[in-house]
Amino acid sequence: MRAFILVIDGFGIGAMPDCKMYNDHGANTLKNIRNAYDLNVPTLAELGLYNIDGTYNEDRMPLGAYARLEELSKGKDTTVGHWEMAGVITKEFLPTFPNGFPKEFVARLEKEFGTKILCNKPYSGTEVIKDYGEEHLKTGYPIVYTSADSVLQIAVHMDKYTIEQLYDMCQKARKLCSGKYGVGRIIARPFTGSYPFTRTAERKDYSLDPPGKTLLDFVKQAGMQSVAVGKIEYIFNGCGITRSIHTESNLDGLNKTLEIAKESFDGLVFVNLVDTDMKFGHRRDLFGYAAALEEIDQKVAQLIKLMRHDDVLYITGDHGCDPTHKIHTDHTREYTPLLVYGTEVVPTNLGTIKGFDVIADTIKEQLGIGVGAKSVWEKITL
Repeated sequence: MRAFILVIDGFGIGAMPDCKMYNDHGANTLKNIRNAYDLNVPTLAELGLYNIDGTYNEDRMPLGAYARLEELSKGKDTTVGHWEMAGVITKEFLPTFPNGFPKEFVARLEKEFGTKILCNKPYSGTEVIKDYGEEHLKTGYPIVYTSADSVLQIAVHMDKYTIEQLYDMCQKARKLCSGKYGVGRIIARPFTGSYPFTRTAERKDYSLDPPGKTLLDFVKQAGMQSVAVGKIEYIFNGCGITRSIHTESNLDGLNKTLEIAKESFDGLVFVNLVDTDMKFGHRRDLFGYAAALEEIDQKVAQLIKLMRHDDVLYITGDHGCDPTHKIHTDHTREYTPLLVYGTEVVPTNLGTIKGFDVIADTIKEQLGIGVGAKSVWEKITL
């Protein structure tokens, strides 16, 4: 028996009631893409995507159970979204630095690095290397920046630093980032080439440990496999994971998931598909985002064919990242979809559910390793 969680990073389906706190009024990743593009995702539609409350309420009988999820955690980033779907709700905002990191912290960071830094502002990851890349090449100073999320990001050119040196700087920053500076993630951002420069696939995240026991921990402690695909290992800082598989793109991650599905084991396969967020959502590339969704849809159809009779597939998002949103280029505070498919799952409209942690509680019951208070397993199975 296996549970597959497929997280389409940055896949929102409409602004949440508190969206104005985040400057996200009007955000709707799915709807705004569909309004501008003839989106062709027949598999996701058959599973119930357009039957979810607040989407299109299409008059079709879906193959799976479906719901609209309302995030309870404070924030709208990858870390808190994934932690919540794994059962841990973040009740206080992780620290952010809209004006850059304080001088006192920068001085400690520079001392640890043995060099000055550049930037120290909230920035788009692609724009920051355009604006600071050439100065970085001249001086050798690493580019340190943040965003609306609780992150500290370090970008260096591969002609100036080795990847091991970049990762070492991130580890040093991680040790400094505690207490009031305890950002959710330190992110290594290697880049190469000449202006306007190109980011490489060797990104690496250094996260905090989740503040509580997650679904991955329960699965591992039950003696089952807990397989992390994509950046899941980084989000959970390795906690509760028995095997980690790194990926270079959505297509790579999806193909590796198909190979995993051919194996024989019991447990959890937790997959993050980051391109929708990193490559297209933040860059406000609507058509790239739409094409990525269509690619995912095709691979989901192949995954379904490989599933065993007792496997269950959960498709969701960790937050929104509306590629049409013009107020900023950050994540958007949105509801996320939940699609559940398996031979034992009956078509069920679960309405709007408060808390992504419904996923963790339901999978615990599916795998027989506990029953969480929010489990909908009995509602969606024969």
